[in-house]
Amino acid sequence: MNKRKHSIRAVLVIFTIIMSFPISTYSDSKKQNATSVSRLKNMAEMYLSKGKYKEAESLFKKCLEIYEKSSAKNHLDEASTINNLAFLYETQKKYKKAESLYKKSLEIKEKVLGKNHLNVAATLNNLANLYKNQKKIKEAETLYKRSLGIYDKSKEKNNQNVESILNNLIMLYDSQKKYKDAVPLCKRILDIYEKKLDKNHPYVATTLNNLARFYKYQGKYKEAEPLCMRSLEIKEKVFGKNHIKVATSINNLADLYKYQNKYEKSGLLYQRSLEIYEKAFGKNHIYVANALNNLAGLYFLLDKYEEAKTLYKRSMGIYEKTLGKDHPDYKTIKDNYSQMLLQKIKKNESK
Repeated sequence: MNKRKHSIRAVLVIFTIIMSFPISTYSDSKKQNATSVSRLKNMAEMYLSKGKYKEAESLFKKCLEIYEKSSAKNHLDEASTINNLAFLYETQKKYKKAESLYKKSLEIKEKVLGKNHLNVAATLNNLANLYKNQKKIKEAETLYKRSLGIYDKSKEKNNQNVESILNNLIMLYDSQKKYKDAVPLCKRILDIYEKKLDKNHPYVATTLNNLARFYKYQGKYKEAEPLCMRSLEIKEKVFGKNHIKVATSINNLADLYKYQNKYEKSGLLYQRSLEIYEKAFGKNHIYVANALNNLAGLYFLLDKYEEAKTLYKRSMGIYEKTLGKDHPDYKTIKDNYSQMLLQKIKKNESK
């Protein structure tokens, strides 16, 4: 379990639904153009999926040149291609280019389909992701909410795109420590997963864990504990009792017990988590260092300074070898160690 409160999670992107006018509306020459641009677009998307950005960019631009010279200008096919090119630029962190293209794609879709179409909602989500990546939190939140609102008004309240938008908005609130706002969204995605998948699916376990975290950070430990325990039970059933994903849930439950002053239970779980990581990765892995830091922190809290000192030093040694002394995590653990030594000195002086 990473000692940070917030894990880095991957951004969920909704790809645009591709809509085309019926081929019968084209002349023979236009049919050939449509076939040609379709092939180019398919090749570009293939290159994009393989990370061959230069090749993909060149083909997407050729598609757009064809659209510009044809009746497909301001057509949904053009909007889809613009959206994909925007995603390519976003992947390369060329955010200004990506933003301009997402907005252009959105403008075409709103003009052709109306402002409350599901395809519009998909592009709103993509633009919101871009803003989130740029730390433009207010803009991202506004677009996520608008996108979700479109789905809520439709008959597609629980489709896969809704799941993505909910998860994106939850991550946004999590990063801002708006845990109260995240809770109802987390409950909603949990309900979707339980109905769509299975009550013992790993996605359910992960969502239970997130919901437990949000309650924990609000000091609602009674609400958090059964969620944490259920998440752990699911992971043990799915992955086995010694899997690293199980260790993560064990560590989360240990944190919760520590906050409730249930130190004996907390210590046993921290120790179990440490043992799982050591068996999985060996004794000099970063995950092991994190587990050592967590257990050391508990010993520090209990005034068991010698035990804490040993674990902190071992944790720092692993970080120094793997990431170096300049890494923020190394510095955090060193600060914890220094605070522990200072506290020990003060305790001895007060005797």
